[in-house]
Amino acid sequence: MIEEILQGAVAGALKKLYGIEADEKSTRVQKTRREFTGDYTLVVFPFLKQTRKDAQTTATELGDYLVQQVDDVEDYNIIKGFLNLSIHDSYWINHLARHAGNKNYGRGESKPLQKYVVEYSSPNTNKPLHLGHIRNNLLGWSVSEILRFAGHEVARVNLVNDRGIHICKSMLAWQKWGGGETPETSGLKGDMLVGKYYVMFETQYKLQRDKLVAQGCSEEEAAQNAPLMAEARHMLQRWENSDAEVRSLWQTMNRWVLDGFEQTYKKLGITFEKTYFESDTYLLVGISSARVCRRRFFIDATTALCGLT
Repeated sequence: MIEEILQGAVAGALKKLYGIEADEKSTRVQKTRREFTGDYTLVVFPFLKQTRKDAQTTATELGDYLVQQVDDVEDYNIIKGFLNLSIHDSYWINHLARHAGNKNYGRGESKPLQKYVVEYSSPNTNKPLHLGHIRNNLLGWSVSEILRFAGHEVARVNLVNDRGIHICKSMLAWQKWGGGETPETSGLKGDMLVGKYYVMFETQYKLQRDKLVAQGCSEEEAAQNAPLMAEARHMLQRWENSDAEVRSLWQTMNRWVLDGFEQTYKKLGITFEKTYFESDTYLLVGISSARVCRRRFFIDATTALCGLT
């Protein structure tokens, strides 16, 4: 491993340059902090008493030696006595090539195994998945696979935000201008179709706001008093009161969107052990904040893993 190579090289540099017989602990390198340039960092302060030089000079001499003597060290920089070493890309490429055929490489058999909940995707049911969701899905899936490869127990879960004013915007726009359009009649994926009406709502809402501003309202007043937003808020109240008509439309349009999501997940090769819906969880803490509910819910879910009730 590169850490062992660097540790041995540092020990050799200290002996060659200063006659120091350094112990294993003092020559140990650590990963460079993200805000600094480099891959591995050596702290030079423990050697200053023996080098009889300041930190900058000692680090420079060690850095020059390592660049000249160690093929894998490409460059270095110094931050207040911290020698940050940059490793050649060729090392990582060769390392990957050496271990690509080893199916057990990286498996942490000696580590205590744990249980994890990995939440990802977490879309809203008022529009299709976008690039950020794809990034989230691929990261979530990859983290899950890495943990499983290491032998851990992993539950991949998805918390869908399927309630709230943003959902009602799409529903209201479909009621007003949809003319009974469905994914089948339109030829659109369900999430694309519902997203179309969300955009339609926002377009008409902006026209109403602009009209009110032209009549002398402030931007804030216009945003609050636009008739379309008032209708959306009223629909949300009806949803929260379990109005049968609103709930029926909500279920229908959510099903369209979720079917569209499934098509995208299938193309990405993404699956979940469990999908939760915010409409089922948002009252668990007695408030309607999606973020707080999500945080509380997954603390509970982690504690209960892996029953996944």
